Amino acid sequence: MTQGVQHVEPAANSHVDVQGAEETFNELIRQLSRHSQSRNVHRSNLASRTASVMSHTTTPDVEKGKLNVEDSDEKPFDLREYLTSSNDANQAAGIQHKHVGVTWDDLEVNVIGGVGFKAYIPTFGGAVIGFFMAPFLWLWGLLMGFFSNKKPPTRTILHKSSGVLKAGEMCLVLGCPGAGCTTFLKTIANYRDDYASVSGNVRYAGIDAEEMAKYYRGEVVYNQEDDIHIATLTVAQSLDFALSTKAPGPKGRLPGVSSKEFKSTVEDAVLKMLNIPHTRNTLVGNAFVRGVSGGERKRVSIAEMMATRARVQCWDNSTRGLDASTALDFVKSLRIMTDVLGQTTFVTLYQASESIYELFDKVLVLDKGYQVYFGPPSEARSYFEGLGYRPLPRQSTPDYLTGCTDPNERQFADGHSASNTPSSPEDLDATFRKSPTYKGIQDSYQEVMRQMETEKIDQEAFRAAVLADKRRGVSKKSPYTLGFSGQVKALTIRQFRLRRQDRFQLVTSFTLAIALALVIGGAYFNLPDTSAGAFTRGGVVFLALLAVVIEAFAEMPLQMLGRPIVNKQTSFGFYRPAAIVLANFLADIPIAAVRIFIFNVIVYFMTNLARSAGGFWTFHLFVYTGYLALQGFFRTLGLLCVNFDSAFRLVAVFVPNLMQYTGYTIPTFNMKRWLFWIYYINPLSYAWGGAMENEFMRTSYICDGDYIVPRNGPGMDIYPNDLGPNQVCTLYGAQPGSDAIPGKDYLEAAFALNTADIWRRCLVVTVAFIIFFLFTQLVAIELFSPKLPGTSMNVFAKENAETKRLNAIQREKKAARANEKQNEEDEKVEGKERLVDAEDANAHAHRKVFTWEDLNYHVPVPGGTRRLLHDVCGYVKPGTLTALMGASGAGKTTCLDVLAQRKNIGVVTGDILVDGRPLGSDFARGTAYAEQMDVHEGTATVREALRFSAYLRQPAEVPIEEKNDYVEEIIELLELQDLTEALVFSLSVEARKRLTIGVELASKPALLLFLDEPTSGLDGQSAWNLVRFLRKLADQGQAILCTIHQPSSLLFESFDRLLLLESGGETVYFGDIGKDSQVIREYFAQHGAQCPSNVNPAEYMLEAIGAGLSPRVGPRDWKDVWLDSPEYKRVRQEINEIKAQALANPAPPQQKTKTYATSFIYQLKVVVQRNNMALWRSPDYVFSRLFVHAMFSLFISLSFLRLGNSVRDLQYRVFGMFWLAVLPPIIMTQLVPLFIFNRLTFIREASSRIYSPYVFAIAQLLGEVPYSILCAIVYWVLMVYPMGFGKGATGTNGTGFQLLVVIFIEFFGVSLGQLLGSLAPSIQIAVLFVPFTSVVLAIFCGVTIPYPSLIPFWRDWLYQLDPFTRMLSAMLSTELHGLPIVCASDEFSVFNPPSGQTCFEWAGEFVSAFGGYLNNPNATAACQYCQYKVGDEYFTPLNISFSNRWRDVFIVFAYFVFNVIATIAASRFLRYARR
Repeated sequence: MTQGVQHVEPAANSHVDVQGAEETFNELIRQLSRHSQSRNVHRSNLASRTASVMSHTTTPDVEKGKLNVEDSDEKPFDLREYLTSSNDANQAAGIQHKHVGVTWDDLEVNVIGGVGFKAYIPTFGGAVIGFFMAPFLWLWGLLMGFFSNKKPPTRTILHKSSGVLKAGEMCLVLGCPGAGCTTFLKTIANYRDDYASVSGNVRYAGIDAEEMAKYYRGEVVYNQEDDIHIATLTVAQSLDFALSTKAPGPKGRLPGVSSKEFKSTVEDAVLKMLNIPHTRNTLVGNAFVRGVSGGERKRVSIAEMMATRARVQCWDNSTRGLDASTALDFVKSLRIMTDVLGQTTFVTLYQASESIYELFDKVLVLDKGYQVYFGPPSEARSYFEGLGYRPLPRQSTPDYLTGCTDPNERQFADGHSASNTPSSPEDLDATFRKSPTYKGIQDSYQEVMRQMETEKIDQEAFRAAVLADKRRGVSKKSPYTLGFSGQVKALTIRQFRLRRQDRFQLVTSFTLAIALALVIGGAYFNLPDTSAGAFTRGGVVFLALLAVVIEAFAEMPLQMLGRPIVNKQTSFGFYRPAAIVLANFLADIPIAAVRIFIFNVIVYFMTNLARSAGGFWTFHLFVYTGYLALQGFFRTLGLLCVNFDSAFRLVAVFVPNLMQYTGYTIPTFNMKRWLFWIYYINPLSYAWGGAMENEFMRTSYICDGDYIVPRNGPGMDIYPNDLGPNQVCTLYGAQPGSDAIPGKDYLEAAFALNTADIWRRCLVVTVAFIIFFLFTQLVAIELFSPKLPGTSMNVFAKENAETKRLNAIQREKKAARANEKQNEEDEKVEGKERLVDAEDANAHAHRKVFTWEDLNYHVPVPGGTRRLLHDVCGYVKPGTLTALMGASGAGKTTCLDVLAQRKNIGVVTGDILVDGRPLGSDFARGTAYAEQMDVHEGTATVREALRFSAYLRQPAEVPIEEKNDYVEEIIELLELQDLTEALVFSLSVEARKRLTIGVELASKPALLLFLDEPTSGLDGQSAWNLVRFLRKLADQGQAILCTIHQPSSLLFESFDRLLLLESGGETVYFGDIGKDSQVIREYFAQHGAQCPSNVNPAEYMLEAIGAGLSPRVGPRDWKDVWLDSPEYKRVRQEINEIKAQALANPAPPQQKTKTYATSFIYQLKVVVQRNNMALWRSPDYVFSRLFVHAMFSLFISLSFLRLGNSVRDLQYRVFGMFWLAVLPPIIMTQLVPLFIFNRLTFIREASSRIYSPYVFAIAQLLGEVPYSILCAIVYWVLMVYPMGFGKGATGTNGTGFQLLVVIFIEFFGVSLGQLLGSLAPSIQIAVLFVPFTSVVLAIFCGVTIPYPSLIPFWRDWLYQLDPFTRMLSAMLSTELHGLPIVCASDEFSVFNPPSGQTCFEWAGEFVSAFGGYLNNPNATAACQYCQYKVGDEYFTPLNISFSNRWRDVFIVFAYFVFNVIATIAASRFLRYARR
C-alpha cells in the first residue's frame, strides 16, 4: 500500500479483502494439515470441515475501510479451485457434505386477528375494569369453549407461495414494507412461534419442517435485522463461546488436532477474515454500553452465524445502515460462501443496487403477502414490462420491481392503466401463476421432489455429516453438537466472565454490601449479653436476611432482560434453554459467596453475635443458602412473567408474606390460623430459624434493667438492683428465682423454635428449596418461558371526534390523489408536495449561509486523543441539497454532529459560521436534526408526536390552527395517513424513520435541516420519495445537509453538492455533482478514475478511493489529490467570498435571543399533557403500582385483622404502620427505570431546544401526582379499616390524618425515586441504591431499634434526618393517643409482694414512675402488672409527642419538596449524554 494510505488508522480501515481472506484461509488449511500424517485425505478432510465450521469465510466488513494485508510473493490462493479439488478428495474418502436445497409448496402464514383487525392500546381505565371483570370473562370464555369449537379469527399475511432454491443458490426477496419479506424468511428458517398457523409443505433436502426443527435445529438459521449480543462480553469471548458449542467432535476434525487447537485456530482465522482482530479484546457493546462500532457489531453477528455451520441461511436486511460499497462487499461474500460451501441463502434487502441484484440466482417479489414473481433476476424486469408497466431504464431493477407493487409509485405504459393491467396483489399473483415462469418453477419443483424421494443422496449425506459432527456422548437424536454437561460448562465459563468483567457492577454491589453491613453493624454495635440484647439479636438476623431478599429480588428483571439473547442462541442450536439455568446458578456461587461472606463477617462480629468459629460459619451457611433459595424463587418468577410489570405484581403478593411470615414480626403461635400455612412454604422462615437457633443455642442472658418488674425509677431506692425474690424478669423464657435465661429457653418461649431442628429441619428444608427452585426454573424455561411477540403489528389509539374528522379528510385526499391521472412524474408528486408550495416564497429571501473551515475533532481515548475529523471545509447555501458521503467509519455522522453542535465530549477546532458570524444561542432552535437513532415517546400516536414538535418548536405567535394544519400536510407528504393513530412503539423501522423526519420538519427550521442517513431502513421507493421531497424543499429555499448511504444513481443526482470523506475524517471532494453526475465524474476522471457509463457513480467513487474491496484507483491518496486540486482552492476562495459578502451587510440588530420558542408555562402545559397521556396508556405500569399498593396493604392487614386493645395488638399496630416505610422502595423500584427511559427521550429532544430540563423534571413529577394520590387512598383504606384504627382519642379524625401521612409518604417515595434516577447514569446503577437507601432509612427511624437503645452517634443526626422518623412519629402519636390498653391474660407480669403487703403497696411507686397498671392492686399474691395503661405510655419514651404530629407530617412534606428541587437541579446539570 502507498504511503498515503498508511497514515489511516487500522481500526478505521477495515473492509475485508477477499484475496487476503483467502490467503488466511489457505494458511489455516496448511497449519492444521501439519497435524496430519496423510497429506491427501486428511488435508482435504480438514478443508471441508473447517469450511463447514466457517460458513462465512469471506464475509466482508460492514463498517469501515479494507483489510491491511501484507504483500505476499505467493500466487493468490484460489478458494473455489482449492475447495473443489478438496471436495473431490473428500468424496473419494467417503466424507459427506451438507447440501440442503429448500422447496416450499403452497406456503401460507396466518396471524391472530381477522381481516380489518385493529389492535388498540389498553389504558389504565380499561385495566381497572378488566381486573374486576376478569373472573366473569374467564367463566364466559370457559363456557364458550365448552359449548363452541369456534377458533379465534385469523388473517393471512403470507399467501400461498411455491418455489425451489437449490444448494449453492441465492434468492433475493423484494417487496415494499409490509409485503411479508420478513415473514417469508422466518418461515423458511423454521421460526414459526410468532404465527397463529403455518400451512404448506416446506422441505430441506427432502426433510420436513417438523423433523428439521426437532433433530437439526441450528442447521437452518435466521439473522434478524437488529444485532442482539451480550454487550459486556468481548468480541473474542463471544466467538469463543459460539465455537465451544458448535465446533465438531473428533470425527469432524483431523486426527491429532484437539478441540482447543481447532477452536483457537478457527477463531484467529475468522477474526482475520472479518478484519476485526483489533476488536478481539473490545466489548461488543450496545446502545447503552460503549463497545465496537455498529458495523463491527454486524460482523460479530456474521461470525456467530459462521459458528452455526448452518447450510440454510436467511438474512433480513443485513445491509441496513451500510454505505453502497460495503453493502456490495457483504453480498459478494455471501455469493462466494454460497458457491464454495454449497449453502442455500435467502436475503431480503432494501435499496439493493444493480450490482448487488446481479449476484443472485433467483428473485422473489412479494406484494401484501402474495407471490407476484419468482424466477431468474434477468427476466424479472421484462416480465413486469410485459404486463403493461412503463419501462424506466434509469431506475435500478430492484427499485423498479418494488415500484410496480406500490400503488403510489407505479407507472403504466402508454395505453395501459389499472383497469386493463394486473395491479392488485391478487391479480398480480393470479397472472404470475399463469405465466411460463411459474410453470418452470412447478416443473423444477416436481423434478427436485422426485429426486429427493428416489435418490436421497443429499439427504443421507446431510444426516451423516451432522452425525459425524457431534461430540462424544451426544445422542444421535439430539439437535445439539455439544452434550448437556458440555453446554453447562461452556455457559458457566461465559456467565462467570460476564460477572467478573462488569467491573462497575461488581465494585458497586460489593461497596454497597459493605456499606450496608457497616450501617447494620454500627446500628446494633456490640449488643450486650443481657436481656436488652435478646430481641435485638433477632432483629440483626432478620435484617441480614432482609438485605439478602432485596439483593435476590434484582434477579427477576435480569431474567427478562436476558431473554432475547437466550431465544436467539437456542434457535441457533448452541444450547438447550435449561443449560443456562444451571450455568447461572454455578457462575453465581463464587461471587455471591464472597460478597455475602464479607457482609456476614462485618455484621456478625460488629454486632457481637456469638463469637465462635462454628457460630459464624453456621450463620454464614444459613444466610447464604437463604440467598440461593430466594434467588431461585425470583428467577422462576422472572422466567414465568411476560414483562417486569407483571412480575412486579407477583412481588406484591409474595414479598410482604415472605417478610411477615418468617416468624420474627409475628411469632408462629400468634399467626392467624388460616394464614399459618404461609410460614411453612416460606424459604426465608427456615433460613431465619436456622440462623436464630444457631445464635441462641450458644448464648444465655442476664436479666437486668427494663426487664425487671418492679424496679427503681429515677431517685428511687425501694427495690433491689438485681433480680430479687419479689421481682420478676419479663424476658421470654425466664424462670422464677433465676436471673440467667438460656438462649434455648428464650427461643422456645418467644418464637416457638427448637434448637434441635437446626440441621434436621432448617438446613435440610432450605437446601430442598434451592433444589426445588432450580427444578422450577428448568421447567419454566423449557416449557413456559414466554417469548416476546416477534410479528410487527401496529397498535392504535381510539379515535375521538377531532381525529375521526381529520382522518376522514386524509382518506379522501388519498383516494382523490390515487384517482388522478398521473402521466408525468412531476405531476405525480405535485399533489403530495403542496406543503412546500404553500410556503411564502419571500420567507426564504433572507436565509443565511452556513460555512465551516479547518474543522478538526479530537476525542479522548486510553493513552491520549484520537482525531476523527481533519481540516474539513465546506458550506451550505440556502436552496441547496448537500450530500455527506463516505465509507462507514469515515466520520460522516461525527461531522454532522459537530456541525449541528451536538457533541459534548472531545475538542472541536475550526470556524463554524452563519453569515460569517459566530453561532448564536438560538442556533439549535433554528436548525432541525433528524438523527439516525429514532428516539421518540413510544406511547404517543404519530399525529401527537408531530403536533408536540410543532407546538413547542414553531414560534409562539403562530396560531395553533396553523400548526395543526401544517402537521396534517406533513402526514400527507410522508404517506402516514393510515398510521396517524398508531402508537410510535409499534411502528415498523421505515415508518419510524419517516416519523423522525416529520418531527423535524414540523419545526419549520429557519436556518438548516440536518439529516443523518434519512433513507436508511427505507425501501428504494420510499427513499426516492423522501429525497425528491427534500429536493422540493431545497428548491423553495431550505438549506439541507444530509448523510446518505446506498444512493441509486437517480437519488445521487438529486443532490447539488457532495462532501466526500475517507477514513480518518479526511476530505476527498467538496463541490457540485452536476447533471448526470457529470462534474464529479470529470473530477475523478482527470485524476485517473474513469467511471464506466453503466456504473452508479455513488458506488464507483467509494471504490475508487479505496473504500470497497477493490484497491484504490491511482498512485496517490485522494485526500492529497484534493488538497492539491484547483477545486479545493476555489472552495476556499468561495468560502472567503461568502463571509466577506455577509459581513459587508450590516449586522442584524441585537435582539434578545430566546433559547426556546415558547414560554415556560406553555412548555409545561404541553409536556404534562403528553406525560399524562403516556401514563394513561401504560396500564401495566400504573395498574401494577395500584395493584401492589392494594395487595401489600391487604396482606399486612390480613395478618393484623381487627386489632384489639392488648399489648400484643398495640405492638401489631406499630408494625402495621411501620410497613408503610416499605412502600417508598417498592415505588422506587418501579419508577426509577421509567424516569431514566424518559430521560433518554428528553436528551434527544433537549438537543433541539424543544423544552427546558426544568420542564422535564416538573412534568415527570406532575404526571405521577394523581396516581400517587389514588394509590395512597387505596393503601389507606385497606390499612385503617381492616386493622381497626381510630379507637384512640382522635377517633375518625385521626384516621383522616393518617391519609395525609400516607399521601405525603407516597409523594416522598416518588420524588426520591426520581431523584435517584436523575443522579444515576443508568438503570443498573440506580436500582443498586434503592435497597441501601431503604434499609438505612428503615433501621434508624426508631422502631427496629427503639430511640433509647440507639447509639448516641446515630441518634444525634441520622435519626433526626430520617423522614421515616417523622412519618412514624405522626402516625403513632395520632393512632395511640388516648388508646386504652387492656392486657390479655398471658401478657401480665406476675410477681409476689413481700409478706404482709398488697400488690399496690409493693409496686405502687413503680407503677407511678413507669406507667401501666396493676390488675389486682389489693391482692397479696400473684400480682398482675400490665406494662401500659394507655397508648401514650408506649410512644412517649420513644421521643414522640402527640403535640408535634402536624410539625412532623409537614417535615415529611418538606423532604418531598427538597427531593423535587434536587431532581430539577440534577436534570439541569446531569444528562449523562456523552456523544
